[in-house]
Parts: sequence; C-alpha cells; structure tokens
Amino acid sequence: MAGQASQGFIPPHRGHAELIVFQATVCFCERFLSERDRTIDQMIRAARSGKQNIVEGSKVSGTSKEAEIKLLNVSRASLEELLEDFRDSLRKRKLSMWPKNSREATFVRKLAQRENVSYETYVETRSLEVW
Repeated sequence: MAGQASQGFIPPHRGHAELIVFQATVCFCERFLSERDRTIDQMIRAARSGKQNIVEGSKVSGTSKEAEIKLLNVSRASLEELLEDFRDSLRKRKLSMWPKNSREATFVRKLAQRENVSYETYVETRSLEVW
C-alpha cells in the first residue's frame, strides 16, 4: 500500500520512444514485397496505427486509465492485423514462422533491444552470432 501511495492513483506513463514496429515494417515491405503489392499500404498503416495508439495511450495514461485502455486495445487490434499480414507473407512464400523461443526469434528480439541498429548491422552480426 505504501508503494502505491508514493506513485499516486495513476502511475506515470511508460516509455514508448523505442518502439520499432513502424520502421521494421517499412524495411520489410521495401525489401520483400513488390511495389505493386497492395498489402504494403495496409501493413504500413497497421504498423503506424499500432505505434501511434501506444504513444497516445501512454501519454493519456497519466490522466485517464479508461482512455489508455481503449487506445491500447485499438493498438492491439492494429498489430494483430499486421501480424496476420506477416503470416500471410510467409505462407505465400512457403516459409515457416519461427517458434517464439527459437534461436532465430530470440536473436531478433535481442537485436531489437539494441540502440541504433540498422538492417545492415543485423546482416553483419547475423553470420557472427547465432547462425
């Protein structure tokens, strides 16, 4: 109870500056999808919506938990739509999705946690670390 009192009724909003879903989606679309593919626009819009609603929900969390929850639910729906587009892309290419705890998935999650990592850095470190 004492810990809650020091934070106040509504705790401060969490950081969101490190969200990379939008940049990663744009990079994926540019690299792997044809310019004529209508999915590109849908994926980029879903990624942006997901990110923006997290940002907005984080900002209002200091004043309204109800608004935060609504915005995070909108974000979740957008990101679920984006995930399904990624799954469709894999199926279309007859590629399998990595299991959540596979070496590859773990590596990519760790890579995403680093600061200032470009796709080129990923390609360079990929051959050195996990593969």
